[in-house]
Amino acid sequence: MSHHELAGSSPDVSGPHALPRRRVGALEAVVATPQDAAHSIARFASEYHPDGLHVHLVNAYTVALADKDGEYRKVLSEDALNFPDGKPLSWISKLRRDSPHLHQVRGPQFFLDVMNVGRQFELKHYLLGSTTEVLERIRENLESSYPGVNIVGAESPPFRPLSAEEIEAQDGRVTESGASIVWVGLGTPKQDRESARIAAALPITAIAVGAAFDFAAGTLREAPAWMRACGLEWLFRLSREPRRLWRRYLFGNARFVRSVVLARSSSDVDASR
Repeated sequence: MSHHELAGSSPDVSGPHALPRRRVGALEAVVATPQDAAHSIARFASEYHPDGLHVHLVNAYTVALADKDGEYRKVLSEDALNFPDGKPLSWISKLRRDSPHLHQVRGPQFFLDVMNVGRQFELKHYLLGSTTEVLERIRENLESSYPGVNIVGAESPPFRPLSAEEIEAQDGRVTESGASIVWVGLGTPKQDRESARIAAALPITAIAVGAAFDFAAGTLREAPAWMRACGLEWLFRLSREPRRLWRRYLFGNARFVRSVVLARSSSDVDASR
């Protein structure tokens, strides 16, 4: 399992809500280095807040879905905190010469970084999603890589909509665990909706974490570092799961470009008035 130690002392950030944002298509993403993102979320989650916080790792596919689905766009707007998981989001920000510009915050590494730095804040983590076997492997890998990490709960919900009674029972288990953060790995867009729901129901930080569960468990191979650096991680994933992902990347990427161009054109028109 790959990980890196966060070097140096905690960055001086006032909390995730104070971080600047940049618009990409129909969504706003937060400007933060990977280190700042991990520290700000860990610090926030370690404190009591009467209102929950829902955090999302957004990429080109997310932006494309939000452009098409108004209800989903609303989930990722309002009080959502969106970190730019996809490399193209940071590229666009740099091309526009945003100052400061968006930095990529990769979901799988963000998951590990918060586990790492969260130890100094005594965070309690709850894993929600995937399968029982994957969750057990995640727990074993995390406890081996980050001695002292505190996983207080893990459950694999059924692959169907939950009843109101089941949702209430699930929330009760999360509350009883004393979790600081609930990591939600249910696939996009389901995990984003569930993270928003949890944050609205409980005074807790809920993070939609994408494929990080499979990477952390070792059941899904990560792209080579050079492909990640070049923004070609999507091509690697497509080569591994072509049947499942070809529509996402073919149509999703085209819609992403359209969304970004239209949003830019709209802002140019507004600025000229």
